[in-house]
Amino acid sequence: MSTTPATPAATAGARPGAALPRPRGAAALPAEELAELARQVAGPVHGPGPEADAEVAPFNVAHRQRVAAVVGATCAGDVAAAVRVAARHSLPVAVQATGHGIVAPREDAVVVSTARMQAVRVDPATRSARVEAGVRWRAVLEAAAPYGLLPVCGSSSSVGVVGMALGGGVGPLVRTYGSAADRVTAAEVVLADGRQVRVDDRHESDLFWALRGGKGAFGIVTALELELVEQPRVHGGPLFFDGAATREVLHAYRQWAAGLPTTSSTSVAVLQLPPLPAVPEPLRGRHVVMVRFAHCGPAEEAQALLAPLRAAGPVLADAVRELTGPELDAVHMDPSDPMPVWERGGLLTDLPAEAVEVLADVAGPGAGLPGTIVELRQLGGALSAPQGSPNAVAGRHGAWSVLALAPLLPGLEEAGPAAAQRVLGALAPWRAPGSLLNFLGAVGDRAEVASAWSPEAAERLRAVKRAYDPQDLFRTGHALAP
Repeated sequence: MSTTPATPAATAGARPGAALPRPRGAAALPAEELAELARQVAGPVHGPGPEADAEVAPFNVAHRQRVAAVVGATCAGDVAAAVRVAARHSLPVAVQATGHGIVAPREDAVVVSTARMQAVRVDPATRSARVEAGVRWRAVLEAAAPYGLLPVCGSSSSVGVVGMALGGGVGPLVRTYGSAADRVTAAEVVLADGRQVRVDDRHESDLFWALRGGKGAFGIVTALELELVEQPRVHGGPLFFDGAATREVLHAYRQWAAGLPTTSSTSVAVLQLPPLPAVPEPLRGRHVVMVRFAHCGPAEEAQALLAPLRAAGPVLADAVRELTGPELDAVHMDPSDPMPVWERGGLLTDLPAEAVEVLADVAGPGAGLPGTIVELRQLGGALSAPQGSPNAVAGRHGAWSVLALAPLLPGLEEAGPAAAQRVLGALAPWRAPGSLLNFLGAVGDRAEVASAWSPEAAERLRAVKRAYDPQDLFRTGHALAP
């Protein structure tokens, strides 16, 4: 256990995500409170300063943080101690495992880092797993694979299980198995008053409904119990088409995706790959259309389904193959290194030919987008209705999700987001109300967070929030207001 006193951060040349100088009167825990908290918990406790910043560094380093204190939790008891201290001082409480869930600057929060809570237990007899709050999907994929089992995970195995699942969780097999939240069967939670409870369909059922899809607005989840699926192999991966044929490939893709069975999931991204040595030579520096495909069926069936698409345009690289669970990252090839980005997502009611024409105009190689990535994920299938007990997952009614990301690299701080917003604006005629919460991205206020759900679902979530967190301690990130 250790405590670190508050240390002002330098302002000159601060990197994105670095600590900000604390203005006079900014909230902070008194030194004696930090010392008392350090005596209560097994993990480290830091006041504002470099050690705290390192403990809670965000994956999206565009989001700067100014913390009141950081607790490196090792167990649910550590989490409860941190929550009780924050409540006494009326400070917001934030939680993170990997830093992927930080979507906005955080100021004056007591941040609970769950990165040390790494226990994973797989029960092949019940096809289930219990995972603690700091576990990444990679650990569950590796633990389940020897039994031919698979968690319903996200597109990147480096993302934390709890944050992704509580936000809904749309992964590479979404049309076959639904959202990650649909496979959550129980949760262990620290509430705003410091109590530790286990919730499921029969115990605190309203809270259990809200947690699965409502994310971190109601408490801190310290462990989840998950249903696993029998899926030892998946046939999938990406196809890269020459960006010069963007229009033709997107039209072919739209028609092809409409005929896929629910055993297949797919998404498409239009992007400019960087001219870096890490990018394979056929793709380096090229504008490409990247089609991702994952099929839960025989390889022969998958190849037959892919045949019409492969003829849509010049294929620069074809990496579709048989994948084990721990190899699922190969489908989306999500970035693994932190970087500053602006992102915003939404839903589409349909993807008609007119929408494809618009998308090709605003995102194709002639649009001059400065590093912007535009992604469409086909929804429907098993996502259209909960696969287990009802939950608060938003966005089930959408036919497609759309996500625009712009890197905030030097010289692109304004041009990138403006270009991404132009893409979203151009698709407005086909936009559906609501959003997938994990893909909501940058929002101006908490009212925009509420817009992810239907008015009825949002009001039910607010009622649960008022019942379990009347002080609104858990108000950072995509947290619904009471």
